[in-house]
Amino acid sequence: MGHPNRRDLGLLVLRVGTGAVLAAHGTQKLLGWFGGGGIEGTTKAMEAMGFNPGRESAIAAGLGEAGGGVLLALGLATPAAGAAAAGAMAGAVSVHAPSGFFAMSGGYEYPAFLGFTAAAIGITGAGRYSLDHATGHVLDRPWVVVTAFLGTAIAAAAVVGRRAAQQASPEPEPAPESA
Repeated sequence: MGHPNRRDLGLLVLRVGTGAVLAAHGTQKLLGWFGGGGIEGTTKAMEAMGFNPGRESAIAAGLGEAGGGVLLALGLATPAAGAAAAGAMAGAVSVHAPSGFFAMSGGYEYPAFLGFTAAAIGITGAGRYSLDHATGHVLDRPWVVVTAFLGTAIAAAAVVGRRAAQQASPEPEPAPESA
């Protein structure tokens, strides 16, 4: 394996730390761990935030965070993991954006940081101390990077755009009751 190299050790620390934070956040959504709402609570929250359908949005956000986080921590399928986590964070940024940048005001600082970090790891690669390296990078090829990030960008733009359009359109008036 040769002597340790600081770049690879740094990527390991960054991957494990970022992946653990994302995985914990995602398991709140999916499983109700760490005081989270689980699927039912997250479904209601997603609907209240304007993401429809709520259940599918809750599952997608939870899997993007938890699944992407676990894969980032392991350094497995790193481009897809980074893209999935970044896509989930794009949705979170859209929710927090009206409150400005800083987290102390409810802004998007924290999800943006997690999203950019996950994306950077996905683009850079997991480094030598990873399952991608151990498997000969079969899930970390240049075409995987392009496909994963392009697919995630299209999906995130569609979801965030649909939410914005729904929030911009006025609520329909209830139909009058006929006698």
